[in-house]
Amino acid sequence: MKRLALAIMMLTTQICQAQKIQGSWSGVLNVGPQKLNIILHISHDDNGNDVCTMDSPDQGAKGIPAIINHLSADSVSISIPQISMKYEGKLDDNIIKGQFSQGGVKLPLEFKAGIEEKKRPQTPLAPYPYETEEACFTNTAAEAVLAGTVTYPVGYKEGQRPPVVLLISGSGQQNRDEEIFEHKPFLVIADYLARHGIATLRYDDRGTAQSTGDRSQATTKDYADDAAAGIEWLKNKNTFGKIGILGHSEGSSIAFMLGAQGKADFVISLAGIGVKGDSALTAQVNRINELSGNAVNITIEQYRENIARLNNSWLNFFIDYDPTSDIRSTSCPVMAINGTKDVQVIAAINLPSIQATLPNNGKNLIKEYPSLNHMFQSCTTGMVDEYSTIEETINPNVLKDIAEWIGEITPIQN
Repeated sequence: MKRLALAIMMLTTQICQAQKIQGSWSGVLNVGPQKLNIILHISHDDNGNDVCTMDSPDQGAKGIPAIINHLSADSVSISIPQISMKYEGKLDDNIIKGQFSQGGVKLPLEFKAGIEEKKRPQTPLAPYPYETEEACFTNTAAEAVLAGTVTYPVGYKEGQRPPVVLLISGSGQQNRDEEIFEHKPFLVIADYLARHGIATLRYDDRGTAQSTGDRSQATTKDYADDAAAGIEWLKNKNTFGKIGILGHSEGSSIAFMLGAQGKADFVISLAGIGVKGDSALTAQVNRINELSGNAVNITIEQYRENIARLNNSWLNFFIDYDPTSDIRSTSCPVMAINGTKDVQVIAAINLPSIQATLPNNGKNLIKEYPSLNHMFQSCTTGMVDEYSTIEETINPNVLKDIAEWIGEITPIQN
């Protein structure tokens, strides 16, 4: 009887475990004018313990470990102490209905089973009509090893010397595809350029994905040193003709830093700042406030006071960085573009400054694109919460203009 009772208890335990809420659950958190997609992944580890991670794809965050406070067949309670977040919900008619709380703010949040797959029609799929090669270069001074991918043009033949472009991502930890919200802009750009006779090198940022190095105190200048190591690697490879730099957002500042040092044969600035960092970021905050229905306009002094409290090395450098000196010293051909609905780098402020500061060069191209956002997507408002909902990764006209401009100034060398 004891063996039978034990067997029944074990069976009951297994049934209870099987009945616990499991799988991936998707919800949308309404935060004022913005909506954030939140995903919970509830499963078992190798020891049979309940585990949970959270994704916030609209913020580029995945796999955030959560503590399970309670989990049953019809209810769940989790917390993430690092961000002072808690969620409690109860399963009702296949929907987990509950409350999200963070920093004293409490909001309703419902989760439905499953994850809606985002459509990204521009993301290229293998097999590709061109060759790729894994790359690895080192910023010795920073002990940072950068891993990346070289993409050769379609029909590349030994002995040809096609132009090559080093792709430099924007701020934050970015992989070699500059992946955000399941969009892969740098992969799309590399693919397009390869199909139009142009090689590229894209790489994982320092301390991200397959790249090593300490980024805890790193600034834009430090990341420029990483990019310079990439330029040197391309030169030493002795495979390519002209070597250019394409930088997006913060990457644009890096492109001008290296352009001023004469390290590039041409520079492409995608949504780069043309004014001092504190001016650019204050304008960003005020534009977002305006579109959010907030009438508050802060001054540069107020912005700097708020930032001072954060004591962030990267931000402290960036707000004091004035790109005009580097722009003025960049004598190679420059293509600088921006979207009219960019709320992060305001085109009307930054693009005219770049144009006015650049040395006269008949090969320069300065262009503003109507109704494109910071990611160069066709958009409605330009706000960040749109990025993930838009299927377009990068506007085709932008891709076409980049390829044609490079083709005009850098013919393939033999």
